[in-house]
Amino acid sequence: MKTSNKLTAWAVAALAVVMAFPAQAAEFPCRTAKLIVPWGPGGGTGVIFRLVIETVNKTGIKPQLQMVNISGQGGNKGAKVARKAKPDGCTLFAIHQSALSSYLTGRVKFTWDAFEPIAMLTRTSPVIGANKTVPWKDARDLVKAAKAKPGTILTGGTLGSTSHFWFLLLEDATAIKLKHISYDGTRQRMTALLANNISIGEINLAAAVKYIQAGELKALGIYAAKRHPLIPNVPTMREMGIDLVTGTDRGVSAPKGTPKAKIDFWAKAFKKAANDPALIASLERKGTSINYQGPAASTAYWKKTFTKWKGIAKKVGMYKGN
Repeated sequence: MKTSNKLTAWAVAALAVVMAFPAQAAEFPCRTAKLIVPWGPGGGTGVIFRLVIETVNKTGIKPQLQMVNISGQGGNKGAKVARKAKPDGCTLFAIHQSALSSYLTGRVKFTWDAFEPIAMLTRTSPVIGANKTVPWKDARDLVKAAKAKPGTILTGGTLGSTSHFWFLLLEDATAIKLKHISYDGTRQRMTALLANNISIGEINLAAAVKYIQAGELKALGIYAAKRHPLIPNVPTMREMGIDLVTGTDRGVSAPKGTPKAKIDFWAKAFKKAANDPALIASLERKGTSINYQGPAASTAYWKKTFTKWKGIAKKVGMYKGN
């Protein structure tokens, strides 16, 4: 019995040692895994994922992660490359709602479910920016003005992109109609706002806060659950009676068919990073918050968001999906 007890104790100890290390790592056919970010390294998504990757790698995880930027086609070029990658856990894909809007507007024939969701990581809540000369002090005033003169308020965004959908969501939530003007990107939209070529548009909080503080731009509301410390005087949409809590939700997926063990391996790695105080603080300074969800919750999120956005795309006559 004593020998048996010793063997049992030894087996338990050995199992504990094995479980202390990510056994899945030995099964990866790569020393370094790629995280494809389908935008340039200096853009908001590239900056955010670089911080995330640095946080993941400093844990000593094997394989280490490397960011690979494949920009072009509004995020679709990188998405196409990631979709065709081997489902071996060595290629991951940085994803946000452009995967929905690109499909809904017919730019690609696949959407979020062409991948295996691993995790949702961050949320950057949209801020309604306005030229300093507009007469509205907040989004309530904006809605009143839009109802008084439907289809007249010039609103900047890249048609068919997330910056466009934030205002389609506002129209849907408040029964208003805006006049949408398309710009190629955030910088062009900011320039147009400052020049009073448009009245409102989504603004990048990290880049725009200096203009807000200097009184060169107004911030009419934020689509967040609570006020943001960078602009504490700007109310949330819900505070103003508008039921909008959303944002650019950035997460990670893998090619379809990636084994569950490897999905779970990466999900745990990103969850650990999401709890890192230094990462949380760095992202907060950029107007972004941690919003971690694992594989199952991420899948539910994509299903719900796709259904909502598809309905809006059909409502405004821009749906071109299957």
